[in-house]
This record gives sequence, C-alpha cells and structure tokens, in this order.
Amino acid sequence: MTLHDICQKANIKGFDSLEDLALNLRSSWNHSTDAICRQLDPELWELTRNPWAVLQTVSKDKLTSLLADRKFSALVETLVKARSDALNAPSWFQENHAQSPLSCIAYFSMEYMLSEALPIYSGGLGNVAGDQLKAASDLGAPVVAIGLLYAQGYFRQFIDKNGNQQELYPYNDPGQLPIRPLRLPNGEWLRLKIDLPGWSLWLRTWEVKVGRRTLYLLDSNDVANFPGHRGITSELYGGDRELRLKQELVLGIGGWRLLTALGIQPEVCHMNEGHAAFVVLERAFGFMQKTKQPFEVALAATRIGNLFTTHTAEPAGFDQFSPDLIWKYLGKYAENKLGIPFERLLSLGQLNSNDDFNMAYLAIRGSGFVNGVSQLHGVVSRHLFSNLFPRFPEEEVPVGSVTNGVHMPTWDSSVSDDLWTKSCGKGRWLGKTEDLESKIRAVPDTEIWQMRNESRASLVNYTRARLARQLGARGASVDEIERTKSFLNPNALTLGFARRFAAYKRPDLLLADEERLLRILTNKDRPVQLIIAGKAHPADGEGHALIKRWMQFICRPEARSSVVFLSDYDMILTEQLVQGVDLWINTPRRPWEASGTSGMKVLVNGGLNLSELDGWWAEAYTPDVGWALGDRKEHGEDPSWDRAEANTLYDLLENEVIPEFYTWDARMMPMAWIAKIRESMARLTPQFSSNRTVREYVEKFYLPAAEGYRKRSENNGALAKKIVDWQSRVEQNWGKLGFGEVKIENGRCEVQVYLNDLDPQDVKVELYSKALTKEMKYQGKIPNTRDGHIYSAEVPAENPASSFTPRILPHFPGVATPLEGAQILWQR
Repeated sequence: MTLHDICQKANIKGFDSLEDLALNLRSSWNHSTDAICRQLDPELWELTRNPWAVLQTVSKDKLTSLLADRKFSALVETLVKARSDALNAPSWFQENHAQSPLSCIAYFSMEYMLSEALPIYSGGLGNVAGDQLKAASDLGAPVVAIGLLYAQGYFRQFIDKNGNQQELYPYNDPGQLPIRPLRLPNGEWLRLKIDLPGWSLWLRTWEVKVGRRTLYLLDSNDVANFPGHRGITSELYGGDRELRLKQELVLGIGGWRLLTALGIQPEVCHMNEGHAAFVVLERAFGFMQKTKQPFEVALAATRIGNLFTTHTAEPAGFDQFSPDLIWKYLGKYAENKLGIPFERLLSLGQLNSNDDFNMAYLAIRGSGFVNGVSQLHGVVSRHLFSNLFPRFPEEEVPVGSVTNGVHMPTWDSSVSDDLWTKSCGKGRWLGKTEDLESKIRAVPDTEIWQMRNESRASLVNYTRARLARQLGARGASVDEIERTKSFLNPNALTLGFARRFAAYKRPDLLLADEERLLRILTNKDRPVQLIIAGKAHPADGEGHALIKRWMQFICRPEARSSVVFLSDYDMILTEQLVQGVDLWINTPRRPWEASGTSGMKVLVNGGLNLSELDGWWAEAYTPDVGWALGDRKEHGEDPSWDRAEANTLYDLLENEVIPEFYTWDARMMPMAWIAKIRESMARLTPQFSSNRTVREYVEKFYLPAAEGYRKRSENNGALAKKIVDWQSRVEQNWGKLGFGEVKIENGRCEVQVYLNDLDPQDVKVELYSKALTKEMKYQGKIPNTRDGHIYSAEVPAENPASSFTPRILPHFPGVATPLEGAQILWQR
C-alpha cells in the first residue's frame, strides 16, 4: 500500500495538496516546498533536494500531526494557490503570439537536467534541455518534451584513497522520483509497442510536471519485454553501438508515437542533438498514414516543421552506425512502412554509399532549420557540414546559431535572488528583459559586495561539510575529517573549476607549473583558494589520469587547506559552486567548446569569468566584464601553445585578477572588482539567460517553422507535392544547364543562361562576391533560342563587376536553398 493510499484511507486532509506540490518541478527553481520539506525530514531534504522522496518517506503520524497544525496547513494552501495563480497568469507567449499558427513544439532530447530529484542527465546537453524547458514554462511557450527514463542514469563518482575515480550505478527507483505513470482515461497505463528484430519492444510511459509544461519519459523496463530489451533504457550513454541505436529508436520513433497516442499534433519538432533524428522518419510516416501521400511528399511536408540543434564541435562527436546495423533495425521499417527502398533510407544518413549512417546527416536532411549553439559554433558547424553542400561557399552552408543561455532562477542563490528582486521585481524572468540592465546598474556597491561575501561564506561552509562526508566515505581518520573545518577561508579569493574531465577541456592547464600555482595559492597577504569538481567518462583513461593528477597535487601539504576536489559533480554541487565562487575558470581548446553553460551560471550571482575565447565567452567577453585566454585562433593540440596559455593564465591571476580583488578602499571594498561584477551582471545576465534563448527560438525558428508546416500540410500536402515535383524536375535537368555570354557595361551586368527544360521560375540567377550577393532580374528569352534566357543586374560603383561571379541556384517560393535544393552552377 502506498503512502497515498494510507492517507486516503485515514482521510488525512491536505495530503493531495502536498502531493501536487511535490510532483511539480517548479518547486526546484522557486523553492516553494523547501520550508515544508525541512519540516518533514530536514536531513533527507538536504541530501536529496527531492520533495517527492521526502513525502514518500515520512510517516503517516508525522503527516497527520503537521497537517493538523494550522500554520503548516495554511502554508501548504498558500503555496498551492500561489502556484495555481502563477501557472494560470498571462504569459509572454500569450501576450505576443497568441494568434500565430504555433500551438505546440515537441522537444526531443536524450537527457534533461531539471533537478537532482530526477537524475536523468550527464552534463551540458541535459543542462540546455532542462533550462530551456523551464524557461518555456516561465514564458508560456507551448513546448511538450520527450525523453527517456533511465533505470540508472549516468554514473555516480567516488574518488578512492589513491585518487582514482570509481563509477557507481545506483538504481533510480521510480517510486522515489517525481514522476507518474501516464494513464489513459480508463486508468490503463499507456504502453507503446515498437517492432525490433525477433521481438516486440514494449515501452512504459511517464509524465513529469515542469511548471506549465510536461515532460514525457519512455522506459523499456516492462515485464512483457525480452530480458535483453528491458535494459535498453538502463543507462545514459552506456553500452555498445547497438544499444545506443536502440535507445535512439525509442527516443525518436517511440517518442513521436507517444505524441500520436496522446492526440498531440505539434507543428514544430525540435531535435536537441542528432540522437532524436529518427523522429524525422516517424513524423513523415504519420503524415503518410493521414494523407495517403508517398514518403517523399510526406518528408517535404514535415521537414519544414523540424529544427535540428547541433552541439557537436568535431566530426567524431556525431553518432554513426554501420549500414548492417541500420538494416537490422530499420530495413523492414523502410520497405513496409515508409514504402521506400532501404538504400533510400540509408542515403539520408550518408555522404557516400559505403559510409556509416550519420544521425546528424539524417537530422539535417529532415529539417527545415539547423542551428549551432553559439555564434562561433555556427561557424564551426558550417565547416563541419560543408561536405553536404559541395560547391557552396562555407558561409552559405545553412546552419544558423542561437547561443545557449541558462535558467537564472534555477542557479541564483537566495541572497542573489533577494538583490535581483529588490532591484528588478519578482517577475523579471517571465517576459522581456531589456530593462534589467539599467536597474542592476543602480544597485549600491555595498549591496553587491555584501551579496558576494555571504555567497562565498556559504560555499565555504558547504564545501567543508561535503568534503567531510567525502573523506568519511573514503575511510579517513577522525583527525583528517576534523581538519576540514579549517579548510578554505570565507574571505579569500575563491576560484572554481568544474566540468567534464576530458583532454580537450585541458583541466590540467593550471597544473602546468605546480610550484607557481602553489605560490599563488599560499600567499599569506593575498590568499587564493580553488574548488574543483568533475567526472571523467568511464572509458576515458586520459580523463581518469587528469583527476588523479589533481588529487596528487591536493595531497601536497602546502596545498591541502586551499585546494579541494569535491567528488560526484551533480546539480546540487553545481548550484553551490556557481553561487559562491568569485571567479570561474574555463580552459578548453578552441573551438571545441560548442557553447559552454557553466560560466553563464555565475553571472546572476556576481561571479566573474576567466575563460578561453571559445563558445559563449567568445561573444560575451570585453575587458570590463572579466578576463580572457587565447588569440581567437585555433592551435589544435600544440603542446607549446598549451604551455604559453598556462603562463598567460598564471600572469593574469598574479598581475590582474588577484591585485584587483585585494585592492580595497577605506570601506574594505574592491571597487574595480565590484565595477566588473556590476557590468557582468547588468549586461551579460539577461543576454545569456534561457529566457532570451527561448524567445529567440520562438521568433527565429518556431514561428516560421509552424507557418511553413501549415502551408505544406494543408489540402493533404498539395504544396509539398508541388515541391517534390519541382525537386525532381530540377534534378533531372540540372546537368544540362549552362551559361552563355556575359556582358558588363557601365555598371550593368547581363548574363545569358540556358535552362534546358526548366522554367525561369524554377531557378534564380545571382551575382556573387564575398562582399555582396545580388539577385539578377529576368529580362526575357534570347531570340531564336529554345531554352536561352537573359538576366541582368546593376553593379554598385564601389564593387567592380569583375569581382562578381554569376551563378544559378534552384528556386521555389518557401523552399530553403541549399537545405532543400543543394544544386549550384557557377559561370566558369
């Protein structure tokens, strides 16, 4: 019997309200249930930050006693009403886009970092997905999210007494997670079936409430499944390539079928990385069933409503599968459901016929929009995908960018929240944020510095307590554990470095000269302390060695009290770090940090950044908001460059960062440091919030995607059929197109082209130069020719005609070139 059943049987009034509060993850960022949980079980609450687990663990007697207390029950009802009022209040989306054709966006992601109460994340990708889902709730953007429920999730980290990382895989008990089975109106648990070779795979479904929004999760641990299939969703990023393929089939195909079973019909499908790309096929199949159109028409109709966001900065980062493996799981699907030869399906994920199947290629060829996650990453991605668009200039490869942001209410401390609320109001992240900058600039110096001092002291206390538990688990002596009470100084400059321990992130850059680092850390007049955290992938031996090197350094007697490595880098630890550190350090090799979000989280708390000019920092950095490494160029894995940057890092710390922090005025305040804090908070916090990110996605991608899908899908895909006919006509004739005479006179360029059986409306003719591209106007047919046509354009005086090259491209209104028509012909 569950606690719910017990309370219902005992007629305990108020329990349903507690359940509703505990099951909505909105409490993880507005902290509405914190006070309740501390009364129910303070120790369990501090360890888990899981309201649902606390509620499931408490006794009936304690619940009865508390709910009988007028003060406690009044608090519960007040919170229930406040939540209802907030979730039903008019939203930014309603106020700005209520009349648009956009009613639903389906967001697919392999992982979500929403709360430590739901550990189904690894790191950055999940961080982006979780923070954007929270912002969608704040702004009222009509997002429904799809993911997987992992029985074990990502591994938990333990550092043994020798400094070695050990991986642990605790079981995620669904009864202790803030999720509920997704049930049909008749009470039946909604289960889905996918055909796999030899066996049917049954998927259980769950729902998670995230403010106004819902996250639906799929898992394979159904009793009807073949034992080997029950573990498909056992572990995030674990297993071999075949297991990964099955997980991605569940996410993409199973996820879309779940939406169909629920009667949800999104106009827009957003793939957060290529893991979800199989949704392209299933969405097209659903359109085929509805309209009886063939696959190519269905793909043309639906792809305009698909958005692919790539987070990968190197080719090896994309998931790829052998053709044999794709045949094993999708051969019959292609022929029996999509009605296409298997080779056609395979071609959607290949560059050449013998290549492995690339999930990013499938996502691109099935989308109407593609974007990277920072301005620099957009440039990197255009280079990575340039081979899909041969003969196009790299800057015209169809990949845009939306720079990531973080959900500021999730990452701000209580003292930071108080400061922002006092200056900018409680609803500051619920709509437009353009007025926040001027309001933060008006905050007095004393209030900013008080916030920083309180936040740093809180981090020091947390670090001591967590380190004591960590040492105890490692078998340390009582004396060793007792000494942690004197570690760190609540008034010293505190540096934070926390991320995945991988070689390209260079987590050992600070260790390039250990003696110099020790001198920086042990200066009695200007003390500096460093808190480190991070995990290495279980299969990454180099990453394990990097952790061990830090642990060996920390064991040096001179470093022991001023350098701490906190194990098991999770969301709770992240919150404490980004709230308390004075300076966040990030040292990746450019351009391998697609965006990076850890440094964004310190902004709202008055922390500063010292980072490589990569990812988001490449567009955020100016000298008045922080410090930077690098020359905005790529140097690969050059050891001499690493040594040079290590020296630059030490120089910055010794000559700029530390002196600025310790140069105090008569009021004992570092005014230059505070000026940087104010500028960083005012200018960067709104710019790199997920509020801005989601609003940008809505207006830049979601709205045009929804409008495009509406046009292409109406009348059973009539427009999509015309597009397919046009694409076929272009493909058949393109090899026979050619240029004739080119005349340049008095700033006017005239070009003759021969279009074979294409009409002038099927193409456009342009004059191209790196500085400017001009579309040419159609002037009519060349006399006495069957397929000759004349185009002309005026050339600006400042751009000589000789700098332009004529070219022909496919053209159809509303079709994205070269994403949906990658042919191009240059005049030689």
